[in-house]
Amino acid sequence: MAPAKATNVVQLLLGSTALWLSQLGAGTVAASKSVTAHLAAKWPETLLLLEASEFMAEESNEKFWQFLETVQELAIYKQTESDYSYYNLILKKAGQFLDNLHINLLKFAFSIRAYSPAIQMFQQIAADEPPPDGCNAFVVIHKKHTCKINEIKKLLKKAASRTRPYLFKGDHKFPTNKENLPVVILYAEMGTRTFSAFHKVLSAKAQNEEILYVLRHYIQKPSSRKMYLSGYGVELAIKSTEYKALDDTQVTTVTNTTVEDETEANEVQGFLFGKLNLLVY
Repeated sequence: MAPAKATNVVQLLLGSTALWLSQLGAGTVAASKSVTAHLAAKWPETLLLLEASEFMAEESNEKFWQFLETVQELAIYKQTESDYSYYNLILKKAGQFLDNLHINLLKFAFSIRAYSPAIQMFQQIAADEPPPDGCNAFVVIHKKHTCKINEIKKLLKKAASRTRPYLFKGDHKFPTNKENLPVVILYAEMGTRTFSAFHKVLSAKAQNEEILYVLRHYIQKPSSRKMYLSGYGVELAIKSTEYKALDDTQVTTVTNTTVEDETEANEVQGFLFGKLNLLVY
């Protein structure tokens, strides 16, 4: 009977040890849990190609239009290439006009989506026009809208008799020597074939000083994905509602000790003003 009892005791101890280790492991896993927070903007995800163009515009208006000429139909590669390959393709195109330092700055701007609000601003301006139904791109010529290239010439004939549109500081104006010309604003997605067709016609007229050509970003079908932002701090404050009993005398003692320490530390050029006695004669 004694060996049997000893065996039972050993089994009981081993079972208790295994239970204690499992609880310890569970406690370790629970303690390692973290809270992950994502900050999403109210607007949908914007295109990196458009953000890259805004980066170029900040460098100079000339570089913006030079970059635009090289990416007129770049969006067709997005359908066949992966996101990473398309990202590298944009950097390669931008590298024709930027040095290595500015390429690194462009990568950083991509990572924090620094120019996404600018794209959304143009999108909101286009929504206020509003855009014609079923148009991938459209032009506005002194309050008149059309998404047909062959109607541009017709709308230009009486453009001078209509109100001239207001142009914003961030608008992209095609380089020209004259400003007092009929204003043609193109709302289109850079890199698409529709944009390329409009751009060829409008840029030719602008070079002939027939119009003042202005480009504003417009995406007919925005992305369904959220626009996640980085570079922002998020704080999660957790308040304990548990009431705890504290000894007021101990709190007072600690407070007084702290005040004394702060007073003693108040030293100015070797003088301890907390201990300095003033003598009055």
